[in-house]
Amino acid sequence: MLKKNKLILSLAICIFSETSFSQLRISATTDISLQRNFKKQQEFWAFGQNVIVDFHLTRKDGVYLLFCYYSPEKKFNPMLATAKSIITNPQQISFRNRAKIQLKQFSAGWKYYLKGRNDAEEGWSLYSITGFGIIFGKATNNYSINIDTSLYNIPERPVNGEGHFKRLTLDLGLGFEIPLRGEVYFYSEAKTWIPTTEYPSKYLFVNNNAPFTAMICAGFRILF
Repeated sequence: MLKKNKLILSLAICIFSETSFSQLRISATTDISLQRNFKKQQEFWAFGQNVIVDFHLTRKDGVYLLFCYYSPEKKFNPMLATAKSIITNPQQISFRNRAKIQLKQFSAGWKYYLKGRNDAEEGWSLYSITGFGIIFGKATNNYSINIDTSLYNIPERPVNGEGHFKRLTLDLGLGFEIPLRGEVYFYSEAKTWIPTTEYPSKYLFVNNNAPFTAMICAGFRILF
């Protein structure tokens, strides 16, 4: 009896697995993207690319895995060094920091078609994106002049040099999609990364809710 039950259970698992995998479809996606960081005193534009794999659980929804990277962008910030002693002349030195910031991100989440479906053959589709990600950032700072730190106090951040930082994000977006030929689709998305952590980084001019970015992208999806 026990052997019979095991056999029935094994057959049921095999049938269920075969059915599930027969319904599962996968898409490969790539695009070009324009990014804007809106955080005050750290604003910049950047160009990048997204590479996405979609696992379509049904015709309406599924999960995605995403990796993206953006070009390093420059930002200039005015800074001030103050004398440690009242007899030091001058008492203040103004200088500039030339910052260069580059962002990469890995994200995973849920894609749901509000209108249409992932295998639509005509018309247009609208879908929502909800996920969580992690930003891998790189910041490089170059002071315009050398400051003698034995005589002057310089701001705590950003420090002169190169360093890395990370941020956890909530990722939200909307996408528009139309079928082209075969199982190739053109799409465009608008989305944002909302930082959920604020690990202090001495290489960033601003740490509070930074970076706070929005992106517009367009590309192609191939359904397999």
